[in-house]
Amino acid sequence: MTDATTRAADLLRTHRESIDRLDAILVYTLAERFKRTQAVGRLKAEHDLPPSDPDREARQMRRLEQLSQEADLDPDLAKKFLTFIISEVIRHHEKLQK
Repeated sequence: MTDATTRAADLLRTHRESIDRLDAILVYTLAERFKRTQAVGRLKAEHDLPPSDPDREARQMRRLEQLSQEADLDPDLAKKFLTFIISEVIRHHEKLQK
């Protein structure tokens, strides 16, 4: 193995370790977010409120688009991600109302 190949392998390992840490952060953050949305869902069910709030969802989309631009992340990717999360939250809220 050449010195350049060894350096590349070390750099690749470092990048992958960083990605693994970030993946863990994402999973734990998502879990915490869903704990909060479950609490919201229970509150909505107790007070017979609708499982979705289109106005808030639209505000969240605009906010996420701005955040993604500030973070230099493709806004379409961020919107797809939030759309998926919101649909899961609404699905959970609907289950709580049955």
